Amino acid sequence: MFKKILSLCLAVLMVAALAVSMASCNKSDADFKLGVILLHSETSTYDLNFIEAVNRAKEQLGLSDSQVIMMRDIPESNAVYEAAADLVDQGCDVIFANSFGHETYLLKAAKEFTDVEFCHATGTMAHTEKLDNFHNAFASIYEGRYLAGVAAGMKLNEMIEAGTITAEEAKMGYVGAFTYAEVISGYTSFYLGAKSVCPSVTMDVQFTGEWYDEIKEKDAATALINNNCVLISQHADSMGAPSVCEEKNVPNVSYNGSTVASCPNTFIVSSKIDWTPYFVYICEQAMAGKAIAADWTGTLATGSVALSDVNTQAAAAGTVEKLAEVKAALQDGSLKVFNTATFTKDGETLTSYMADVDTDETFTPDTEAIKDGYFHESEYRSAPYFDIQIDGITLLNTKF
Repeated sequence: MFKKILSLCLAVLMVAALAVSMASCNKSDADFKLGVILLHSETSTYDLNFIEAVNRAKEQLGLSDSQVIMMRDIPESNAVYEAAADLVDQGCDVIFANSFGHETYLLKAAKEFTDVEFCHATGTMAHTEKLDNFHNAFASIYEGRYLAGVAAGMKLNEMIEAGTITAEEAKMGYVGAFTYAEVISGYTSFYLGAKSVCPSVTMDVQFTGEWYDEIKEKDAATALINNNCVLISQHADSMGAPSVCEEKNVPNVSYNGSTVASCPNTFIVSSKIDWTPYFVYICEQAMAGKAIAADWTGTLATGSVALSDVNTQAAAAGTVEKLAEVKAALQDGSLKVFNTATFTKDGETLTSYMADVDTDETFTPDTEAIKDGYFHESEYRSAPYFDIQIDGITLLNTKF
């Protein structure tokens, strides 16, 4: 009898403990808050991409409006730390910042507010700082850029076949913000995608020195077109370049979202990082009391690398089918974007390259990035570190 009573008591205690645990979990989910620090607002294609991802994650997770706090137009200065401290005061459990230049100031906040998780897009410091509450994230967007480049190359081939240009005139233009590895990796993968289907292609790059400056981006696109570039792409955040392309009827491959509504005659396709999977991941990990990866890389498989719908009005025939073929090869590993057999530097094929992965103030190269015949981008750190100036691409200016 005693054993039966004891067993019954233990069972009751276990049920009670489970109920308390579930109540605690529910309370934790209801009280959870996500804070997001944005460099600009919805007017920036870059920031709009993050805002849309936050809203999708919010819906998937069932979070209320009061559980997600977005702070817009936060410059790359101590204003980031102040915004983070404000979000801590408002009860945020996870705080995310979206610009490369936010990182130093977000790290300052992470060191002070150790009970809060801090996550940062495009940064490089988490894997060297080794703080439990500071995390970096990026995605293999070079694969998306490569796919977009394939679409561009097919458009060039169409123009060559139509007699609009010759093979030697297949020159693209690219509007870049800064000469960071992130931008270099992006424009190089775009170029290699185009080259894979249009071998004669070359590319000029014009930098603005700003992530978002519509006038400078318009001027850069205009300069490239005046320099005989017959197709334009960009890694800059305004509608500057696409709008110039629509005005001058020059094909355009956009970034961070479709511009077909504003540029129906010239927009071909756009690649972007879909941050939804990462926002869902960090929120679920935090609510479950589980660790967030120090350095997270999204992929095609996770849904983090995405292409917009192809605008068949502007794209070459067969583009949709070709992109599906190339995407499958990227996913099964049979195609490597930075295959060293597909490019040269100063006329030579590279067999070795020391990359700056463990970033320090002097950007000292520290990691062998080439093995098995390709450059291993975003495998040793989420943020890009491909910074090789390959043949076929000409930099018209340099802006750091």
